[in-house]
Amino acid sequence: MNNRLEEIRKQRGIKQEELAAALEVSRQTIGSLENGRYNPSILLAFKIARFFGMSIEEIFIYEEDDNV
Repeated sequence: MNNRLEEIRKQRGIKQEELAAALEVSRQTIGSLENGRYNPSILLAFKIARFFGMSIEEIFIYEEDDNV
């Protein structure tokens, strides 16, 4: 799953550390999300969307795998 988290965070002038503190996760978690190494739980995805005042779909891009 791709996401626009880094792009949106930078547009709003928010540091990884600030976002992590607001979401009660580590800065490493934010970095892993931004680099696509980690997909958020549904709860974390909702928290991120609510923090930015956006829908989950505006931040996280789900692309179906044709091989599934």
